[in-house]
Amino acid sequence: MNRWANGWSRTFIVSVAAALLSGAVFANAQDAPTYPTRPVRLIAPFAAGGGADLAARRLAERLNNRWKQPVIVHNIAGGAGNAAAQAVASSERDGYTLFFASLPILVTNPLLYARLPFNPERDFAPVILVSDTPHIMLISAASRAGKLSEFIAYAKSQSGKVNFGSGGQGTSLHLAGELFKKVAGLDMVHVAYKGAAPAITAMLADEVQMMFDNGAAAMGHIRGGRVRGLGIAAKVRASALPEVPTFDEAGISNFYSGVPHGVLVSAGTPAHTITLINRTINTIFQEPEYRKIVTQSGINLAGGEPAQLLRIT
Repeated sequence: MNRWANGWSRTFIVSVAAALLSGAVFANAQDAPTYPTRPVRLIAPFAAGGGADLAARRLAERLNNRWKQPVIVHNIAGGAGNAAAQAVASSERDGYTLFFASLPILVTNPLLYARLPFNPERDFAPVILVSDTPHIMLISAASRAGKLSEFIAYAKSQSGKVNFGSGGQGTSLHLAGELFKKVAGLDMVHVAYKGAAPAITAMLADEVQMMFDNGAAAMGHIRGGRVRGLGIAAKVRASALPEVPTFDEAGISNFYSGVPHGVLVSAGTPAHTITLINRTINTIFQEPEYRKIVTQSGINLAGGEPAQLLRIT
């Protein structure tokens, strides 16, 4: 059973029963040696420049300020996050390699790939749930479609000729697009890129006509007039982007999708180190300036104890 799937369900993901997190994570931090005493790597499983990458870099900057040690973001894109997950799984069990993971890597990839270079059950330990952010459907600002119903009509008139982009095969952006195809009754062609940022670039060049994205990068492009947001896959509009309607409002009921992100380490990392990292990040989440920046980016901050990663809904 995949414990990472416990409680984390979307209409496009097969639910998987969870196992209980074994072992006490919150050990006595007073017994822990000083950490960190050298640079820390934060592995990001996506290309530089996307919304999730920006979120990882913001967190790395705050960790660097608190720890007085470099926290270096290392982008390992491609393979729907499998390459990045392998890098973390094979790292030393000392807390000096952190994984800024999108949870579909641990939940859906085992369902999509016959062989994985890592084992979600065996190779990772949770540190903290960072966020759970809804997807936004984007089209180029040059498109004639001004609202969701107009894009659907256009895509139906061009059956099999409209492309939708994603940050990679099997990513949450890809799955959101496939769900949209199904519920809207469309025949569109999926084009996978190595990250959301190159997919956005492709859409601006009209290589693809639609894609799903989330977070700061999507909002930045919308505010900059480069793309148009036709719908947000949440129950309510984003306060940072009030002009984008929900899918319910735009005519497609009960269309909800998004992607949780969390920080993980390789399994076997000392409990006191996990506790220290968790407490530091929770403290960062309480910083008013940080919360304001993140909220304005459309990201819903979470936090809490490590086991919360296994209980997200």
